[in-house]
Amino acid sequence: MTPTPQLHIINHPLVQHKLTLVRQAETHTQDFRRLLKEIAMLLAYEVTRDLPLRYEQIKTPLAEMTAPMVGTDKNMVIVPIMRAGQGLLDGMLELIPTAKVGHIGLYREPTTLMVVEYYLKLPRDVQERDLLVVDPMLASGHSAVAAVDRLKEANPKSIKFVCLLAAPEGVAYFHEIHPDVPIYTAAVDQGLDDHGYIIPGMGDAGDRLFGTK
Repeated sequence: MTPTPQLHIINHPLVQHKLTLVRQAETHTQDFRRLLKEIAMLLAYEVTRDLPLRYEQIKTPLAEMTAPMVGTDKNMVIVPIMRAGQGLLDGMLELIPTAKVGHIGLYREPTTLMVVEYYLKLPRDVQERDLLVVDPMLASGHSAVAAVDRLKEANPKSIKFVCLLAAPEGVAYFHEIHPDVPIYTAAVDQGLDDHGYIIPGMGDAGDRLFGTK
C-alpha cells in the first residue's frame, strides 16, 4: 500500500527488524513484550517529528547559546486501546515521559459484532492536548473508528493513530470515517482472513502480550 499524507509507513531498518521478530511464532511472551516496548519508542520518535520548537538561552560549560526546546505548552496524551494497546504505552512514555495517559476499553460483542465501550478515562485538560491513540493492529478498523469517535467528543487539539500493523481494509474504513486522522504504522499487510485476522500479521497481539489464549 502506497504511503499518503494521511498514511505514514515507518520503514526504518530497526523498526522492520524488530517487527520481524515480533511476527515470529516462536517469539515468547517475555520477548514479545520487550520488542513491543522497543518498537513503540521508535514509532514515537517518528510520530513526534512535527513537534514545534521554541528557543531558549542556556549556558553550556563553555558558553551561552540559543538552544531548541520542544515548544508545546501542553504535552501529549497517549491513549492505548485496551488491552493490547498497553503493550505500546511504556515504550512511548520512555521517549515522552511528560505525556499524560488516557485509557479506552473496547470489545466486540460476539453475537452482534458491535463494538462496545466498557471503560474511558481521560485527563481533564484533554481539550488543550494532542492525542496519540495506540493499538498494535488496525485490522477491520471498527475498534479504531469507535475509539476515535468517542475521543473526538472530548475535543482534543489533534489525534494521531499509531499501530504496528495495518490491513488495507482497516486503513480504507478508518479513513472513510476519519479522513482527518493520520495513521502511523510499521507495515500494511496483505489483508484479512475469514476470521478478521491480519495476514501474515502476528497473531492475536493481546494474547501474545499477556500469555493468554
